Amino acid sequence: MKIENRQQVLAIATIALVALWLLDRVVISSATASWKARSAKIADLQKRITDGKALLRRAPAIRNRWDEMKTNTLAADNAERRLFEAFDRWSRASRISVSSIQPNWKRGDDENYMTLECHANASGSITAMAEFVYNIEKDPMALRIESVEVQSRDESGQTLAVTLQVSGLVLGNFAQ
Repeated sequence: MKIENRQQVLAIATIALVALWLLDRVVISSATASWKARSAKIADLQKRITDGKALLRRAPAIRNRWDEMKTNTLAADNAERRLFEAFDRWSRASRISVSSIQPNWKRGDDENYMTLECHANASGSITAMAEFVYNIEKDPMALRIESVEVQSRDESGQTLAVTLQVSGLVLGNFAQ
């Protein structure tokens, strides 16, 4: 092979390799990335469809649970009274002494709900305290214990003092 032919062959081979490299960088890599992104999007959409179908199958049970929860929420006009009565009922059932209850209204992020937060102080034995907290938790009223702080009132630890914060849900439109 002559030197001129060899140079032409090497030049053509170099141009072909550069063209293949550019083809790989510009076309094939971007197409592969696009295919991977599209495959991920398809997988995500398929998962969302599956989740949506499962949600539709559970819709009646979810609606029943939501209706049950709505019936147990507090009404704005008698929420404080109902909560005071509930504290009285729980303290009598568990044989503890409630020394103070301080209600405080909080507005929700939107105008569709409010919470009634109550800070309560009580004292009693450890078994009475456990029963008191259990009675709050098992009550069907839409309440949540936000915090509990327990301290000993005597050296032997027989009498405990508890400070707890309970919040109750009030649903409705409260726009002024």
